[in-house]
Amino acid sequence: MIFSKDYVAYLARQTQKHLVAAKMIKTDKPALVDERVTAALIDELALEDRINDEVRVILEAFQDDMLKTGASYPEMFKKVKNELARKYKAVL
Repeated sequence: MIFSKDYVAYLARQTQKHLVAAKMIKTDKPALVDERVTAALIDELALEDRINDEVRVILEAFQDDMLKTGASYPEMFKKVKNELARKYKAVL
């Protein structure tokens, strides 16, 4: 993940404050809202890490074929990552 968990928690608090100030949400438990928004943000931001891990596993399985055909690892990484992002309907 490209952001620290502390920064994500800060973003969640600021988001919650903004939504309450704009009267888009009402809450008696702002700490609970902060916790849930933080968890949602971390989950969403970690998606790219999970996709990268899956790409590495896939490319490792095809490593011999890639060597035989002379395929570039960075190029294949990018292609497989784009396909998985499309599969998971992720915007990276």
